[in-house]
Amino acid sequence: MTRFVQGGPSLRDPYTADPQLRGWLDRLLGEDGHAAAGQRLAGLSAEVLGPLREAHHDAETHPPALTRFDAWGRRVERVDTSAGWQAQRAAAARHGVVALPYLPDARAAWGPGARVVQHALLHLWGPESATFSCPVAMADGAAALLAQSGAQGGWLARLTSTDPDVAVTSGQWMTESQGGSDIARSTTTAHPDGSGGWRLTGDKWFCSAIDSAMAVALARPEGAGPGSRTLVPFLVPRYAADGVRPAEGLQVLRLKDKLGTRAVPTGEVRLDGVEAFPLADPARPGLAAMMTLVVVTRLHNAAAAAGGMRRGLEYALSYAAERTIAGGVLADHPLHRATLGGLAVDAAGAFALAAHSFALLGRAEHGDAAAAAELRLAAPLAKLTTGRLAVASASEYLEAFGGAGYVEDTGIPRLLRDAQVLPIWEGTTNVLSVDVLRALSAADGAAPLLHRLTAAADAGAGAHRLPGVAEALAAATARLAADVATAAADPRNPRVVAGARELALRLGHAFTAALLIEHAAWAAGRGDERPALLASLWTLRRLGQADISADLHEHFAALI
Repeated sequence: MTRFVQGGPSLRDPYTADPQLRGWLDRLLGEDGHAAAGQRLAGLSAEVLGPLREAHHDAETHPPALTRFDAWGRRVERVDTSAGWQAQRAAAARHGVVALPYLPDARAAWGPGARVVQHALLHLWGPESATFSCPVAMADGAAALLAQSGAQGGWLARLTSTDPDVAVTSGQWMTESQGGSDIARSTTTAHPDGSGGWRLTGDKWFCSAIDSAMAVALARPEGAGPGSRTLVPFLVPRYAADGVRPAEGLQVLRLKDKLGTRAVPTGEVRLDGVEAFPLADPARPGLAAMMTLVVVTRLHNAAAAAGGMRRGLEYALSYAAERTIAGGVLADHPLHRATLGGLAVDAAGAFALAAHSFALLGRAEHGDAAAAAELRLAAPLAKLTTGRLAVASASEYLEAFGGAGYVEDTGIPRLLRDAQVLPIWEGTTNVLSVDVLRALSAADGAAPLLHRLTAAADAGAGAHRLPGVAEALAAATARLAADVATAAADPRNPRVVAGARELALRLGHAFTAALLIEHAAWAAGRGDERPALLASLWTLRRLGQADISADLHEHFAALI
């Protein structure tokens, strides 16, 4: 008896086979700027197809372990990680995934666009990184905070090094068991040690990348008032001067047994007089300084969502092209084509949000006040919108594989397990929605978004491939303008707060439509019609609530 064996999905080169990524790089960097980044991106893509996929698998199948004591009872607090995790650490440094926006030659070559190139690196590498993209995100946020505060002490150079033997990553210790996202209830205290330094005391509940060489922790300085604004970020060295022993007074109470991101060592930490260095003036409220880090990590979260969606789509497309069903190949079935086409549209939308937000970050870091103002709303919108899209898409990807999608050793279930962290880390959807209300209540908080929507509605036929797009945009803009005005006038009104999630998601979907149409208008001038098709389908479904199934089937080949 001959046993049938279904072949697994293969992966195309994630750089050359992604026309959206390449098109956005051309537009945001110019063709010369894209060409200057091409070798760097192609080199990383080649590693993703080979050794990094192997390292990813090794790290996922050999999770971290905590050793609290050595054989003689001495506390060591050692976190052991796999060879694959260490290979990802080295690759992140070597390819400058954190360092790029801080390197003088990159800033000279691309200016604010260095953040655009960084996002492209994350998009290629993140899905095969065993979620090493998490410590990368926190290292980038810590570097941004240190660069702003000036309190470097050699740490900034290590965070942004491209030498694997020098580069370090950072943890982020914010939450506590009694408060979670409500950091106002933080009980970790900071007190002067009498010799000009500071010591932290308290428990931190969710500390990712606990093997990192340092962490940024929130604490309340001695004598500071209650609430969240008076908290101050502190740099905490994870290890003693020898780099091996734990810092004095630091205990890792346990590692978390998580639904996903299993390769990332995440722990609970007790601080008992641990040495720390303030990254803002301890005599002044410091939460605003911490937001420098949070904005960066939220954008990394969006990049992880968009990258994972694109990679899941690649796997599902590959499988559909090989899997036979009654009547032929799965990829030729109209209903499956419509399903995968819809996932392609969602992946395109998530990419647009993440890519635009990184571009805004780069401009803001180079002194562009308008970009900084837009980023205050774009960052929470990008994070919450892509997080929700990623979970929904991951569930569809599992379903696209049938029973194989439910079998752990195919690797497919990891797509859903890892996606579920994205709407949680750096603020749940509800927490981010309240942040959106705060951003809307600022002066002209929604003005950049509404301006983009108006311009998108006025775009020519080159950006609107299907009928009804302009009408859907115009109706959505009018409704949003009215709802935003109501929310901005009284953001604490219980009715406004109760509707914050729905409003934030509508804003995120509308923002995405505008970004896709902007890109489509540019691409139309180059004879590329695919972006206009994606923009039209996104707008009709997300803003016009239209059934686009037939269009997804008809235009399937153009979408993928």
